[in-house]
Amino acid sequence: MDNSSTASSKDPIIIWNTWALSVTHEACEYTNKKFVAEKTGGDPVIPSPKLDTDLVMACDQLVNRLIKAYKNPIKMKIDIARYSRFISPKDTGHNEEREEKLLQKCPPGHEGTKLIDIPATIIDASGAIIAWYLPDALTNATQKEMLAASEFLGPSLTKSVKADSNWQTNPEWFKDSSDDVGLTPGCLNFSPAWFQLGHEDVSDPEVSASLKGPSSESILEAIARPAAIATVALRVIQITLGEKAESNELPKMSETLQYWASVFNTLSIISNRETPNHRDHLSMPECFDILTTAGDYSNARMSMPSLQLEFKYNPGCMIVFSGRIVRHGVHAVQGDRIAWAWYMRDSVQSYAGVPSSGWARKVHIGVNLSREGA
Repeated sequence: MDNSSTASSKDPIIIWNTWALSVTHEACEYTNKKFVAEKTGGDPVIPSPKLDTDLVMACDQLVNRLIKAYKNPIKMKIDIARYSRFISPKDTGHNEEREEKLLQKCPPGHEGTKLIDIPATIIDASGAIIAWYLPDALTNATQKEMLAASEFLGPSLTKSVKADSNWQTNPEWFKDSSDDVGLTPGCLNFSPAWFQLGHEDVSDPEVSASLKGPSSESILEAIARPAAIATVALRVIQITLGEKAESNELPKMSETLQYWASVFNTLSIISNRETPNHRDHLSMPECFDILTTAGDYSNARMSMPSLQLEFKYNPGCMIVFSGRIVRHGVHAVQGDRIAWAWYMRDSVQSYAGVPSSGWARKVHIGVNLSREGA
């Protein structure tokens, strides 16, 4: 391994040049500088020679959508920090009576449900950003990579659907592919640092079971570019959180981190599933989750009933919000759809001593921080 690092001596986050995250770091720096230049009318930004053409094009397309969303703020009367204080771990989003009471306590400020179909930022009463809506954020090349990776995972996706499981993997929410070459239904979680359920206080995190097999390196390589794009988006819209691998204590996790191309510590791949309105109680409350979608389908909508909003959720779309706080769902569609959800698992961030990032605000967007690491 090449032990040269992209990090300064003062930076606690070490990224070796041979790690996948080093390329992600270069993409983050390029994209953030390009966003700032586009926002301020600055000089053109030249990408690093370490970035291949497809990744540069993916970053450029993302910047285009981020700028459009930044210039189209939709202001709401809800105070998201106040609203979040009413949300307990028991508020899974499935209790309609409880949700109606929450809506009465913190109404969004408009009647009925609004449909959003152009790039936008959703801003609360205090100026905090609740969500980014970025249709067509993903290039065709990135979508093809998502589909190819999902097809590679077909056998594992099939095994993930279990009749006696919770709703995330219960067969009643999945549908078969529309033809013989469609997407295999299922739901898988991937993480370089994962606690088994109920073990947060009794053990160290370890690599998720999905990355312990002989195909783990191939899986990580297959998801690398979509992983980089999600991290690039987070670099622009919120101060990026990171963590350091303690290789002496967790050698397998350190080995996996070499190929893990995202600062998010968890990826969920969800194939051909209807998703009821819910909250994700494992993610960090104030940190953005990033959801991307691809496939051959139509009529998809993401609903956020706590905001009385719906978003067109066409292939190539990226939607960014706190899944822990904002109730959301995606109902049945016509065709085959795959969704990749990137998020920070709260228990892992707490274990690593990573503090809460606080709610992102529009005035902070595109700040060119003088820090190393993606």
